[in-house]
Amino acid sequence: MRDDVVNGILLIYHHRLMKNAPMILDHVDAFNRHSRFRTWAINTEGGFPPGLRNLRFRVLVLHYSLFGYWPCLQLSNEFLLYLRESKSSYKIAFFQDEYHFCKPRYDFINQFEIDCIYTLLEPRYFKEVYGKSTKAKSLIHTIPGYVSDQLLAKAKRLYRGDEERDIDIGYRGRPVMYYMGKGAQEKTEIAHTFRSRCRDLSLKLDIKTEENKRLYGDHWYKFLAKCRAVLGVEAGVSIFDLQDEVRTHCERMLAENPGSSFEDVSQRILEPWEGNIYYRTISTRHFEAAAFKACQILFEGKYSGIMEPMVHYLPLKKDFSNFDELIRLFRDRRVMREVKENAYRDLIASGKYSYKAFIDGFDHDLASKGFNPSIGEARAKEVTEALARGRAQFHLRLFLKMMRYYPFPGKSLITEPLKPLVRRYRRYRENRTGSDFCPHG
Repeated sequence: MRDDVVNGILLIYHHRLMKNAPMILDHVDAFNRHSRFRTWAINTEGGFPPGLRNLRFRVLVLHYSLFGYWPCLQLSNEFLLYLRESKSSYKIAFFQDEYHFCKPRYDFINQFEIDCIYTLLEPRYFKEVYGKSTKAKSLIHTIPGYVSDQLLAKAKRLYRGDEERDIDIGYRGRPVMYYMGKGAQEKTEIAHTFRSRCRDLSLKLDIKTEENKRLYGDHWYKFLAKCRAVLGVEAGVSIFDLQDEVRTHCERMLAENPGSSFEDVSQRILEPWEGNIYYRTISTRHFEAAAFKACQILFEGKYSGIMEPMVHYLPLKKDFSNFDELIRLFRDRRVMREVKENAYRDLIASGKYSYKAFIDGFDHDLASKGFNPSIGEARAKEVTEALARGRAQFHLRLFLKMMRYYPFPGKSLITEPLKPLVRRYRRYRENRTGSDFCPHG
């Protein structure tokens, strides 16, 4: 294989072989499905492909799934070395959960010369968050996810009419760290208060916030199909930890006072940072609910300017002062039908928020910077074959990792003898290159 530049996109992402929300793979698959630029995607869970060493790509995309465990990247030393040596590549990074570990993120952007950042921040905060601390040349606003073909297929297959739905109002959330602020606490607050207020209303609720009650894959979609309405809040947080100090202060206080409530921590530590940078957004859950025509009961918010109260959702004030009126609206079939149909029309049927529309915009931005999607089929085949070399080892690594996540009879008889080999392989990989970052190979 020639050591030259491939006129296409290398997309690097991380996806564990375990139950997970489908949004990661939907986002990754969108580039292959819809981009005019030829795209090759590599999951770092399987290690560094040997055939990649002598290839350089015109465009290199780092998926947000690589940065889910900051400050430890889901990139081995080999991947980091590859990024460092890809001097001629135009490097794009997609970021989510940008509100913490800002300094390591800035160091990564500058050290690996990231050219373009797709961020959930609104443009008015670009300069304050990235412009002052990084050398990135381009900043583009995005949202966490879009409407995938897979979601549309699931909604079509699993859809139920209102008369077949046996849950009046459903919800799944999870507790989050205190240092994320009051906004993040809404994810559990809406569940607890709503459930309490509905105690004597003869409504069938399925509202849970425990980690072990979360639903994934088809289980989540089947749940949506059974709900007449779902609760929801804006994604994101209300504290942006620019100096990496809020988290540290918060963790220190909790270590010293383990039983502290959020109110205690908020009053003593968090208040000065509340609302310092707006970091709230619509989420994929809102598109999923719209696709399944489940009426959305949401805390009032901006929702990226995409959803409007009493048009696409029933608004619930955060102090629950309009709770009785909201229940009256929920029981009004005409209102419910109109709100659900509006959400389906504008968020789903319009195609405005589809992955195809998102990738069209992505392609347009690349074209505006002078990139051309043309590549010969022979050359594309050559690249595909090069990346396929060593696939046996790739699948073996995936199999060994998968065994960590899933219990099965006799597991220890297989895994115990393999542990010394795995440790030796990790030491070998770690010694091959150096890195200032904390890789998860």
